Amino acid sequence: MTIRYIKGDATAPIGDGRKIIVHCCNDIGAWGAGFVLALSRRWPHVRDRYLALDSYDLGDVQFVNAEQDITVANIIGQRGISDGGYRNPKPIRYNAIEQGLRVVHYYATLGPQAGSSIHMPRIGCGLAGGVWEEMEPIIESALKDLSVTVYDF
Repeated sequence: MTIRYIKGDATAPIGDGRKIIVHCCNDIGAWGAGFVLALSRRWPHVRDRYLALDSYDLGDVQFVNAEQDITVANIIGQRGISDGGYRNPKPIRYNAIEQGLRVVHYYATLGPQAGSSIHMPRIGCGLAGGVWEEMEPIIESALKDLSVTVYDF
């Protein structure tokens, strides 16, 4: 698999057919900074569904239908949120993101959204503190036979 990199907005995925937008969420139910702001502007109900979850377990994925052929995958892939300082500068949990991506893979190949392409920002590498050189091989392994597009805004 080759990841395709393009300049653009991950909330406006390109191409035909079903699409899954994948991104990283935290395990404390906080929604209000980073990529989620763009999701909220476009689809407020995606935020509302995330905030209504009863639990936020690392590695879990919540799938929310955004539009007829677009689903958002909220992967719980970070422990808490960054405080911008020394207490929690890197809340990313690579193993939780990998677990979530494997769920996305199933969902996009054998599950209810079979045949979907995958679209994402550089997940886990903004406020979560991840490093793309570590994240990229995880994505390649977990989504090995899917079409993946990464958007740089």
